[in-house]
Formats: sequence, C-alpha cells, structure tokens
Amino acid sequence: MPQIILNAQNLMAGNKTALLAVPWLGMLTGLLGNLSLLSYFVKKKETEVIVVQTLGVISIFIVITQLAMAEAMPLPHFVATSVVVAIGLVFNFFNYLGKLDPGIWRFWEDFITVGGLSALPQVMWSTFVPYLPSSILPGAIAFVVAIAAVIMARTGSLSEKGVKFVGGLSGWTATLLFMWMPVSQMWTNFLNPENIKGLSAFSMLLAMIGNGLMIPRAIFIRDLMWFTGSAWATLFYGYGNIVCMYCLKTISREFFLAATAGLVSWIGMTLWRDSAVYGYSSPLTSLKELAFGST
Repeated sequence: MPQIILNAQNLMAGNKTALLAVPWLGMLTGLLGNLSLLSYFVKKKETEVIVVQTLGVISIFIVITQLAMAEAMPLPHFVATSVVVAIGLVFNFFNYLGKLDPGIWRFWEDFITVGGLSALPQVMWSTFVPYLPSSILPGAIAFVVAIAAVIMARTGSLSEKGVKFVGGLSGWTATLLFMWMPVSQMWTNFLNPENIKGLSAFSMLLAMIGNGLMIPRAIFIRDLMWFTGSAWATLFYGYGNIVCMYCLKTISREFFLAATAGLVSWIGMTLWRDSAVYGYSSPLTSLKELAFGST
C-alpha cells in the first residue's frame, strides 16, 4: 500500500520518471508467481495463505496499472496481463468454493505450468538486456519443452514419477517467478541508484514482515516450496531492498537497525518454537526435516 500511495503521488505530480524505480518485469514475475501460488494454495485449502496471495495479486496488479499509466510498461503486455489475472482470480475463486468443473481446473493448471515455464527464462534473460542481446529464444525453447511435457503427462506417455514431476512444476515455477522479483528490483537499484527514492521503505518493510509471517507455518507443515519462496522474499525482497536503501542513504540508521533486529529475532524465535513443539533439542533438526524429510 505505501508503494501504491507513493506511485499515485508521483503520477499526480507528473513525475513519471520516479516510477522507473519499480521494474515492470520484476512486478510481472511477482504477479505471475503470486497468481500461480494462489492456485497451489487453493488446491491445498490453506485459507489464510489464499487471502494473503489474493491480496498480493491485487496489490501488484495495481502497481502494474500505475506503471502502465506512467508508460513504464508496454500497453500490450499490460492488457494481456490484465486478462490472465482476471481469469485466474475467477477460476481460483470458484474452485475454492468447489463450483468449478475439474476439466477447466486441469486446463488452468496446464496453462500456468506452460505459462510459468515459458515466462521464467524469458524474464530472467530480459532483465539483463542490454548486457545480453534482446532475444525471445529462451522463452520459445521453454514454451516448446513445457507444451511437450504437459501433453506427454496428459496422454499417459510418462511414468507415474514423470507425471508427478510435471504436476509439481507449476508450484516450483511459481516460487521461482516470485523469487525473481527481488533480483529484478535489486538489479534496477544497481543500474539506477538515483531512482531508489521512488521506492517506498515501508513497502519493503511490509514485504519483509508479510512474507516472514508465513515462514513459521511453512516450517511447521514441512512445505519446502512454501518456505523457499517466503524466506527468499523476506530476505532478498524485503530486507535486501532495505539494505540497498540504507547503503544509498535513503533511510535512517535507526530504521535499518530496527528492521535487522526484528528479522533476526523473528527467525530465531520461529526455529526455537518449532523445535520445542516437535520436542527437538536443536532448531537445526527442523530445517533438516524441512529439506530432506523426516527419517
């Protein structure tokens, strides 16, 4: 919300350049990641996280709308994104209520699998243009591979293990898309440090807190994918950008130290409480089980 307010203030002041501090490619990957993760959690019926992911989709879409208004995002990309978001929210809502045809839901899962696998390498490549030559080859190759994988899984051409692997791709692809958002943001900070004033410190703090609040639940139910995405966003999107802002002297020392102390304390308390609940003597046991499963 603070980033949305700051963007609105800059738009009303006619300061469109300030919005370049927010990379549209990074926002797009975060939006696609949130939308795919929403589908993942709808399937698992994790109501609290569904609410968080839905709010994430809506808030990032508002930011992307502001970027399109500032001409910082190409209009055709914005229109296509709007259509996908609208369809995705409707499908997820009705599937959560149990009123969506299973065939339509399978089509949506295949769509986000293909879309996610195609978008991830393309966005990763495009982030570093012009240091890399402009090309659609990464996305095109990934698209062909994704289509082939989905068709083989649906026609029974893969083993049971292969079908399970393809089925899990959308979740992990969503997590990786979500994880790329901080990379894109920090790369933008590095290229254009003078534009970092267009980034809201309170938005980064809320990103750190919001994602950090999901870490305990992810550890408790031993969901490695959920933990990976939440921990990455907490450390690199929220806290990572706070570090960038502190280094570029756009936030106070007190703000930075308070955020650091809060993050370290929260992670420490999370590991301590989880090990206590499971009766372990070391918090590292929880992390070991999270990564490798219980023995």
